[in-house]
Amino acid sequence: MALNWATLSPSRQPTPLPHELTIRTIDSGVELLLQIPDAPPSGGATSGGSGGSKKLKEVGRIWLTDQRLIFVADLPTKGSPSFDSLSVPHTSLISTKFEQPRFGQNYLAIEIKATPGCGLVDGTRAEVRFKDKGLFEFTSALEKTRERSIYMKRQSAEEEDGLPAYSTPGPSGSSSPYVPGDVPDENPPGYDD
Repeated sequence: MALNWATLSPSRQPTPLPHELTIRTIDSGVELLLQIPDAPPSGGATSGGSGGSKKLKEVGRIWLTDQRLIFVADLPTKGSPSFDSLSVPHTSLISTKFEQPRFGQNYLAIEIKATPGCGLVDGTRAEVRFKDKGLFEFTSALEKTRERSIYMKRQSAEEEDGLPAYSTPGPSGSSSPYVPGDVPDENPPGYDD
């Protein structure tokens, strides 16, 4: 099962999107714990959806590109992984936080905005742990890249919106269209030049 899936090559590398650049890659020892909450009530139902939250955990590789964060699970020796891949656009990362628990390993906590039909729901959280790499540098790179993606999306939205087309205003209080011919050619009486 792929969640917000990524297209993979035969060597299980993600196929890049058009104009996508890889910023960081961690080739081994990445643990991803995905917590998918219970689906919300649907239609006229008053109680929850699928019967409880899901916790999916896999070990694999992670890529940080200028457009998305991609995780690909290693193939287990027997059976199949609980999920195969996860691809999340930077604009769908609601929040990221570097966690340093008193007891336990540092991890990156991510809150993900769900995309309809992707296998995730609102409130989905992910925890990323590295077994033998520095997580803090990766977290810093992710946060900077995410901020830039959000800034670029806002810029392109502003450029698309542009300014509205304005027309010549009519006389105030008038409901009829303004006609430039209504302007008198002479000065009012008693007006001295």
